[in-house]
Amino acid sequence: MIRQLLLVALAAISNVTQANDENCKPSGLYSTPDTPVPYCSVYDQDGREQLGTEHQRRIIGYFTSWRHGKNGQPSYLVKDIPWQKITHINYAFAHIDNNYRLSIGNVANPENPATGMTWPGVSGAEMDPALPYQGHFNLLTQYKRQYPHVKTLISVGGWAETGGFFNEQGERIANGGFYSMTTNADGSINEIGIQAFSESTIEFLRRYNFDGVDIDYEYPSSMQGAGNPDDYGFSDAQRKNLWRSYQALMKSLRQTLDRASVEDGKHYLLTIASPSSAYLLRGMEDFDVVQYLDFVNIMSYDLHGAWNHYVGHNAALYDTGDDLELQEGKVYSTPQYGNIGYLNTDWAVHYFRGAIAAGRINIGVPYYTRGWQNVQGGTHGLWGKAALPSQSDCAPGTGISTPCGYGALGLNNLWHDKDTNGAEIGAGSNPMWHAKNLQQGIVGSYLTAYGFPADAQLAGDYQRYYDDIAQAPWLWNAEQKVFLSTEDEQSMAAKVQYVIDQGVGGIMFWELAGDYDWLPGRQEYFIGDSLTTTAYNAFRDATPYEVVAADNVELPQQVVSLSYDFVGYKVGDNNYPLNPTLRLSNSGEQTIPGGTQVEFNMPTATSSVINDQSGMGLTVVSDGSNAAGGNQGGLENNFHRVRLTLPGWKTLAAGDSVDITMNYYLPVPLPNGMRVLVGDHAYGTRQEYPLLPIADLNGGDDGDGNGDGSCNVDGIPAYPNWPQNDWSGKPNHAATGDKMLHEGVIYQANWWTQSEPGSDGSWKMVCKL
Repeated sequence: MIRQLLLVALAAISNVTQANDENCKPSGLYSTPDTPVPYCSVYDQDGREQLGTEHQRRIIGYFTSWRHGKNGQPSYLVKDIPWQKITHINYAFAHIDNNYRLSIGNVANPENPATGMTWPGVSGAEMDPALPYQGHFNLLTQYKRQYPHVKTLISVGGWAETGGFFNEQGERIANGGFYSMTTNADGSINEIGIQAFSESTIEFLRRYNFDGVDIDYEYPSSMQGAGNPDDYGFSDAQRKNLWRSYQALMKSLRQTLDRASVEDGKHYLLTIASPSSAYLLRGMEDFDVVQYLDFVNIMSYDLHGAWNHYVGHNAALYDTGDDLELQEGKVYSTPQYGNIGYLNTDWAVHYFRGAIAAGRINIGVPYYTRGWQNVQGGTHGLWGKAALPSQSDCAPGTGISTPCGYGALGLNNLWHDKDTNGAEIGAGSNPMWHAKNLQQGIVGSYLTAYGFPADAQLAGDYQRYYDDIAQAPWLWNAEQKVFLSTEDEQSMAAKVQYVIDQGVGGIMFWELAGDYDWLPGRQEYFIGDSLTTTAYNAFRDATPYEVVAADNVELPQQVVSLSYDFVGYKVGDNNYPLNPTLRLSNSGEQTIPGGTQVEFNMPTATSSVINDQSGMGLTVVSDGSNAAGGNQGGLENNFHRVRLTLPGWKTLAAGDSVDITMNYYLPVPLPNGMRVLVGDHAYGTRQEYPLLPIADLNGGDDGDGNGDGSCNVDGIPAYPNWPQNDWSGKPNHAATGDKMLHEGVIYQANWWTQSEPGSDGSWKMVCKL
């Protein structure tokens, strides 16, 4: 008896813990069935991430493995991270090995910066001999003990290692990476590869004391030519299959992490680095993988660069209406686009706002520059053009639909990459501390470490300009005709204030070593934390971030088992206008009556030109477009509200589905805020609110019932006996709110109508006899 009582008590405690943990789970986050994840180890009772006492928003910095100082260039070690000022560190990068496992290479190699390298004599970089590994991971583990509010994630992939990895000799092994791990050669999902990767991820997190995994897969998009040209041999052949495989990967990771979370008593984070361009997102369907993610880090940078000849901002906060690439692409002049410019941070935030709460979104900030040389036209170079003089020399993957750009070189390209022949790739890529020195006319003492001669000199002056609408600075060297898109404390302050005002979760930046400080002893700018400090100071006393996704509709009290999904996407390049199928499925046991209305949100990242081809009378009942049109200076609202009506004859029995072919013009994720309007009642969906009670659609009073499920027809005319007269006194229409009886169903007019009750969206069903 005592043992039985003890078991009952333990079960009760477990049930209470589960209930509390469900409260901590962020709204919309997928729950692995029968898996009591300890969400409260990471989130509070409102579903907000616990970030430490000095942080109301996330500050996520990427830490790169290769700035270890062993190559003669300036080092940036774990000791240099401003630990108190950040909340998360993403270690870049791990890769996928030939066995589909998460890997950082030969962990026993003393030259492996993650697990083998040491820095003798460097204060703050001493190894803990009690740990079974050295390198950056040894230091990360030590510093996390001092700063327990900081979470570390292993980031997998990146531009260079999405489709392969670098071996110990620095050679790139093109094994297909994410492409091969997720997708077989015949286009089917590589279940073996996904399982191997998922299981190895758990082993890795446990072995090296990480708090989660960040997937930087560039890119599972069906757009031809998306991602690294070195990967086209794998990616282009599988474009139509990549998203389906990506969905399987993310679901597998979420479920595997959840099971490990239960075993380890801590919730493991799953995040991604996501593209922000509408071009790439158009080939990523409805981005329904957000349900598996704790949060999304938007790479809201690289919006302009020397892959083409259009000179513009690397990371504009807002559209200005003057983006030359969008002008010549007829985005501003095509009415269906609604004059919406999509190469800016604000557009990307509103795209994801269509699916998830603002608090599960972090915006990306570049701690590096992008730039061109020999710029022609524009205002101090901005919105000019800079084409590579010899277009036959364009880098792979560029110069196809537009001329490739003439990327800045030399002293204007300190952090450059090299091509397969070892030649410098022109990109105008510099850490922000070098850009600050250029602005001040300072020849940095570090230049010899990057291969420049000791007597190197700057040519011309670098004048700083600022775009007050885009909230973006740039440097213009009129003598060299060099344009460098930069980031500084003014633009950073604008972005962190945007995060606060919009309820966004925080910021992510690439990368920690690009930040700057002024060093009086050296009389120059160098690696520091000025930009990070701007965010830290702003977020310290900010209001908590937003946790409600559909904040434009009341929370429902009951739900209907109506599930929904966008399916049937064409391959991205052929998907214009976007016209996927919205599939509504009755996943419950009750019949959903004909005449039921369904409302949902579509983000203002697309225009209000939204309709259907399926006779469902889909209309935009609340237009969230800017009053002045377009999105110059930012989008004013989060959502358009859309409504469709099931025909009166179209009931949805248990297990039935109905397909609605949609039309819209800029990509959107899976909608949110769906409400099912049956009679006078508005219900949520179990898909969005799995814990709310199921409504009884057959009982109770639906507006004209007697409280017992029957309908009261007293005083309600039967069609075609119209309740309203025209100007001559002849009954010929219904007005808003009028009821009519037709074929055993009471309908109510949504607006002035002469149509047959139940035949289109002008009617809603009130009660069925």
